[in-house]
Amino acid sequence: MIRVNVSLLIEKSENRRPLIEAATELVELSLHDKGCIDYDLLGSLTADDRLMIYETWQSRADLEAHMASEHFKRLVPRIESLATMTLEEFTF
Repeated sequence: MIRVNVSLLIEKSENRRPLIEAATELVELSLHDKGCIDYDLLGSLTADDRLMIYETWQSRADLEAHMASEHFKRLVPRIESLATMTLEEFTF
């Protein structure tokens, strides 16, 4: 299995709401992708400028298919335009 943690740093407060909307849509659509075990959006309780998307995939092939999906290609660039994104990936 593969776990991806995506940290999002919001540099402009006006980007928070559109970022949450885009990330929520990504989560909702990605949960239906083949091999998706878990996918969610979390917000910090102590810092309004920090969010995190975490996802778990059954296999590398499933993750790659997800990254080639229409919703990923449409929404990830939007998310990247609204926040600084940092990725961590773990295989277990």
